[in-house]
Amino acid sequence: MIGLAPPEYDPAAPTTADTLPVGAPATVGAYVRELFKRHRRAFALLITVNTCAVVASMAGPYLLGDLVQNVSDSARDLHLGRTIGIFTVALVVQAVFVHQVRVRGAMLGERMLADLREDFLVRSVGLPPGVLERAGTGDLLSRITTDVDRLANAMREAVPQLAIGVVWAALLIGGLAVTAPPLAPALLVAVPLLVVGCRWYFKRAPSAYRSEAAGYAAVAAALAETIDAGRTVESHRLGERRVKLSERRIKEWTAWERHTLYLRSVLFPVITFTHTLVLCSVLMIGGVFVLQGWISVGQLTTGALIAQMLVDPLGIILRWYDELQVAQVSLARLVGVRDIEPDAGDGSVTPDGRHVLADDVHFGYRAGVDVLREVSLAVEPGSRVALVGPSGAGKSTLGRLLAGIYAPRDGHVTLGGAELSAMPAEEVRSHVALVNQEHHVFVGSLRDNLLLARTGARDAELWAALGAVDADGWAQALGEGLDTEVGSGGFALTPAQAQQIALARLVLADPHTLVLDEATSLLDPRAARHLERSLARVLDGRTVVAIAHRLHTAHDADVIAVVENGRISELGSHDELVGAGGAYAALWRSWHG
Repeated sequence: MIGLAPPEYDPAAPTTADTLPVGAPATVGAYVRELFKRHRRAFALLITVNTCAVVASMAGPYLLGDLVQNVSDSARDLHLGRTIGIFTVALVVQAVFVHQVRVRGAMLGERMLADLREDFLVRSVGLPPGVLERAGTGDLLSRITTDVDRLANAMREAVPQLAIGVVWAALLIGGLAVTAPPLAPALLVAVPLLVVGCRWYFKRAPSAYRSEAAGYAAVAAALAETIDAGRTVESHRLGERRVKLSERRIKEWTAWERHTLYLRSVLFPVITFTHTLVLCSVLMIGGVFVLQGWISVGQLTTGALIAQMLVDPLGIILRWYDELQVAQVSLARLVGVRDIEPDAGDGSVTPDGRHVLADDVHFGYRAGVDVLREVSLAVEPGSRVALVGPSGAGKSTLGRLLAGIYAPRDGHVTLGGAELSAMPAEEVRSHVALVNQEHHVFVGSLRDNLLLARTGARDAELWAALGAVDADGWAQALGEGLDTEVGSGGFALTPAQAQQIALARLVLADPHTLVLDEATSLLDPRAARHLERSLARVLDGRTVVAIAHRLHTAHDADVIAVVENGRISELGSHDELVGAGGAYAALWRSWHG
């Protein structure tokens, strides 16, 4: 069966994640060793109780072998009462320790799974913001859900069961070697078949499971993007195209599923035949040894029973090792975030002032495709800079560069003379804050949502921040005020209210430089204008870079930068650019009809 060709599957199915990396073997190995080190006492206790259970289970074969030997020797007193008594005690002891094995194994698995989830969350939120912004929705979603689910089974059962199986098999082989030493080599008869089958399988399984996992991530990405952009899909009549894309991704994924199923369909019969071969070899070789007088009938009986008992631990080892092949891929995808530097900085550079400068910046999301080219912009402390231009020109990308979210491919973006990309992310956030169009309301009280920006803020400061963004009116009308539960399952906030909470956090964070990426886009024009005037009073003396399609924001700015095709085509005040009659003047005339 091993020579059979695999079924048809599409080699074009993705084999790696497009964004976040998959952990290297060294990274996975280091994390596994770290987990074992954290839980070494639990592992030692599990192995101890498992050893006791296995030793108790071997009492039966020894007692039965002794009984058969006595019958063979025509002994008159078989001591049946004593044998039954010892066997009963051994069964009770075995039952107690087997129960402990299951309990200790489950506890160990749950603790390791909890550690894994916590480590992934802590590491993920510590990544540079640009990494997560560029990460695909489907890839992140599949890692958080599918990969964690696959690992849950492995952590709860595979790791403890594999440890149990290895100890169990070693003790049984040792017991056979002690009871009937000449029979021990009989176990080697099945080893070549088992080695060949396992080598064939495990040579192909890891890459196949990686491809299967990546294929599922592609399916999740296609479905999530279609659902998120459902209205856009409908308005542009893209439904048929998105359905075809989803069907193609599902076809690629199921092809890899069939391929991994084929691999298992070859391995499992090999394992079953190995079990049969082990028992037959012990009986046949042992029978010859008994006829030759090299071992007794009792030794053969005990050896045959122990060989039969080897079926269970070998099955456990191979079954759960196969499960670990799937888990290893999921683990590599989860610990892959460890291969990303948490931030580019080492804390050795600090800004000397508040002057923000972009000097001959080039940046692209993909190699060889630049979104920004030859961009230079100086933002003076305390000034208002507006970035305007058509959609897709690169305004938001430039704003993220100025906020330290991304690092330029070429050129420099500095704050007070210090390279933003060389500063730790936490220090960058203490100087520069970004507020964009996407706002998240966390499950919890309104107070907890605001305290994310400054944990030590008093209620009076929270109300002042809400008042600064015109949110105190509706917040005071809530039944429990700041203690009102918001988010999923709580008070349903409108998009505009969620945006006001995000802006209130900005007021509390109190950075000296702000990048507002259409931060008032969810408010109607009149309310947005009023809010911006209120913010202007609060943000007085701070540096503000505003990205907006509403040109009244540009009208109030000290400097306007017109971004077109990834370059700054015009730079100046509102009056200067209108007088120049260029691209900004055309936008202004279009805005005012």
